[in-house]
Amino acid sequence: MKAALNTTYGTIVISLDTERAPETAANFAQYVRDGFYNGTIFHRVISNFMIQGGGFTEDMQQKHTRETIRNESANGLSNETGTVAMARTSDPHSATAQFFINVVDNHFLDKSRSQDGWGYCVFGKIEEGMEVVNRIKAVSTGNRGFHQDVPTETVLIESAELIEE
Repeated sequence: MKAALNTTYGTIVISLDTERAPETAANFAQYVRDGFYNGTIFHRVISNFMIQGGGFTEDMQQKHTRETIRNESANGLSNETGTVAMARTSDPHSATAQFFINVVDNHFLDKSRSQDGWGYCVFGKIEEGMEVVNRIKAVSTGNRGFHQDVPTETVLIESAELIEE
């Protein structure tokens, strides 16, 4: 299964791993089908870490999500450059819609190396558009309200669509 994120910086195609992260991939795909990601932004960009999106509108209003999902981080996938993982709070089973794209190898986020013993569930990999990810990771950032590392120029997900089911 593949999903395309059409952003103001170009298109990012994600291959979803429905075998090793079935619940997480299905959750992401359902948010895509529902149009949830349309009009959301990449709201957190750290150039030597990751870019995060999927939860806030342009005016930094957090969108209402469905219920949380179980953390599938024990699936053998690693937080390597170009992989996509679910964002969460300190509760290991708190992921909903927000995701991040690793822009460097972040093995410390893997279940086997994480401080909390859970880590962050990788559920996909960038298949096309890594140059778009690299452009996004290079944007200028600042503080906006209580949020840090927010792009000073909006990086909008104009639309998201499943392109192969």
